Amino acid sequence: MAVKDRRVAAVGDLERRIGHRFEDRELLERALTHASVGDGAKAKVRDNEVLEFIGDRVLGLLAAEALSERFPKAKEGELAPRLNALVSRETCARVAKGADLGPALRLSASSSKIGGRETESILAGACEALMAALYQDGGLELARRVFLDLWSEEFDRAGQGRPRDPKTALQEWAQSKGRPLPSYRVLDRTGPDHAPEFTVEVSVKDVDPAIAKGKSRQEAEKAAAKALLERVAG
Repeated sequence: MAVKDRRVAAVGDLERRIGHRFEDRELLERALTHASVGDGAKAKVRDNEVLEFIGDRVLGLLAAEALSERFPKAKEGELAPRLNALVSRETCARVAKGADLGPALRLSASSSKIGGRETESILAGACEALMAALYQDGGLELARRVFLDLWSEEFDRAGQGRPRDPKTALQEWAQSKGRPLPSYRVLDRTGPDHAPEFTVEVSVKDVDPAIAKGKSRQEAEKAAAKALLERVAG
């Protein structure tokens, strides 16, 4: 089967998996198109970056709504880290893999060749874009149904105690030692706009700093915080 035919089949499989056939086919195609497709193209390519932006907000609303229903007695401080965990890049990428989103993506030949269909940042962005497309094609109720289905296992994780991201955990460790809050500094930013890589340093008073890389500043900060926390807190 040709590459194009395999992708067409994968898109059909994806629609069956989520239980929705898009009325607006161009909208679905845009949600699955990575920015790399436009690299070197003579005509402008409509990629999924704007939909990714919208989808992030759609996910935030749906996650906040679902968490408030599942944990009606929880305070905001208990819900916030759970929400952050549900909509994080890592979670969105994991959901995308579970939905087998990778084969349906439209990537440049170079991105596909180097494993873009398995790249966390690409999968996470496409997952967010798909949620935006579902919201625009079928409304909030459709987006809610798909969200609750695809994120069902993630809600089980969110219910297992109070999740903390590495930055929060490092902050709490520093405070427990009577030290100032951790400080973060971007050391470098490389790569094209659609696929940047950030190098970030985190430091805490009287502790050697840690350095890590990530596809976004936030991702790099979390990685650096995790590295430093593992070193000082075992």
